Amino acid sequence: MVADTSSAKNISLTLRVWRQNGPEVEGKFVDYQAADLNPNMSFLEMLDVVNDDLERQGQEPIAFAHDCREGICGTCSLVIDGKPHGPHEGIASCQTYVRSFKDGDVIVVEPYRAKPFPVQKDLITDRAAFDEIQQAGGFISVRTGSACDANATPVPKENADLAMDAAACIGCGACVAACKNASAMLFVSAKVSQFSLLPQGQPERDSRVLNMVAKMDELGFGNCTNQYECSAACPKLISHDFIAKMNKEYLRASFREAFKTSK
Repeated sequence: MVADTSSAKNISLTLRVWRQNGPEVEGKFVDYQAADLNPNMSFLEMLDVVNDDLERQGQEPIAFAHDCREGICGTCSLVIDGKPHGPHEGIASCQTYVRSFKDGDVIVVEPYRAKPFPVQKDLITDRAAFDEIQQAGGFISVRTGSACDANATPVPKENADLAMDAAACIGCGACVAACKNASAMLFVSAKVSQFSLLPQGQPERDSRVLNMVAKMDELGFGNCTNQYECSAACPKLISHDFIAKMNKEYLRASFREAFKTSK
């Protein structure tokens, strides 16, 4: 049963927001008052209200990224009170609501902190590094067939379910922001596993994992130390079990590659 919040009182919050004019410019936290907020506003709607007030005062609005505002695209990547996407489990920033906080709270809002994700402006980071990893191997280059072909291809239900779980990754980068090493292992393992579990992904199975891991290392992401902050922060609850699966895929591909080279 959903609680009735229609009669809830409006609240006021203090936002401590990271402001930075560019990747090479020093940034700082600035406090803003967000008064008389409807508790049913989303976090991004609250930022819209604050920005409207700033523009009326002739000040520069807070730069933040967003797109679907439905928890699908992952663009709304914020660190709220030290946690990527905010205080709730399995929820993106755009699905966090003002009612999650108490009247008078001071909320710290900052961008993702990771060397491969440089701050572009205020709360916006450049996550093109994930695109480069995808381009290194997160695709298949064989003909996949039509819908009827796919339906005729036998796939064990367990594999199909796991592939769908991996495909739920929206590439938001919360896993990197949550990890003390800025590791991208959860993201890469989801993309590798998605294809390795399906028949269409088999022709490039070895090259995919080798190329994507190599690109991840090249871009400066850290190593995984198995503390699983990544899966805890993931808005789609991607399991860290995929990391173990990718490690097995990598060892298998490395062995096969070494064997081919030695022949």
